[in-house]
Amino acid sequence: MSMTTLSDAPITAPPAAASQDTVLLSVERVEADIGGSRILRGVTLEVRRGEVVCLMGRNGVGKTTTLRTIMGLLHARAGSISLDGQQIDAWRTDVRARRGISYVPQGREIFPHLTIEENLRVGLAVHGRLGAAAREDLDRVYTLFPVLKTMLGRKGGVLSGGQQQQLAIARALLTRPKLLMLDEPTEGIQPSIIEEIGESLVALRRGGGPSILLVEQYVDFCRATADRFYAMDRGAVTISGDIAELTDDVVREHLQV
Repeated sequence: MSMTTLSDAPITAPPAAASQDTVLLSVERVEADIGGSRILRGVTLEVRRGEVVCLMGRNGVGKTTTLRTIMGLLHARAGSISLDGQQIDAWRTDVRARRGISYVPQGREIFPHLTIEENLRVGLAVHGRLGAAAREDLDRVYTLFPVLKTMLGRKGGVLSGGQQQQLAIARALLTRPKLLMLDEPTEGIQPSIIEEIGESLVALRRGGGPSILLVEQYVDFCRATADRFYAMDRGAVTISGDIAELTDDVVREHLQV
């Protein structure tokens, strides 16, 4: 399958690269297995404070496995993962979440029988925020995703795919993460909503929001939202660079079948 572009859905260009190069997330030579099969083969990448990084590649090369391993949902059999300079390999998934990693997987995993408002309050409950602090955080996500505020009483299961994705990202942001990881946020979503999500990520970046690591198939979306990229093949990173280096030649050589 070839990587897809979105020429019919322009997104505002990202701001200049982050001025502070402090590394927030460091993944060093990580290996991981699923069902006895080696999936990750020495993955190395980093995410700096305040930047957006795209992790790209064909289907089945280990992108989702990388996110799941960072989150602690899969065990890293070798290598190391550090957050804020502290090695987190031994931390449980819930500890990683409380220490600042938030993960929106494919499928979004919202609570379908809860309303939008109830889903969002789950995010607030992670840190026990109430009163003015909770209202401030909710106002922030309503500004990013105004459609959510117009349908607070609607259950998550009846929302469109795009609305569910916006809800999932908003709920993740309410945990006040240092690092937000998104797995295929544009998958199965109409171009107009993809544009809205891209503009929200750019707004987060400009507003001093969390660092973002996203797995993404749409080249144009990555070019419009990210500062840097990594491309994977067969469980390892094959090329990386500033987003300006994600040329059509790089796409043809590393990302197309």
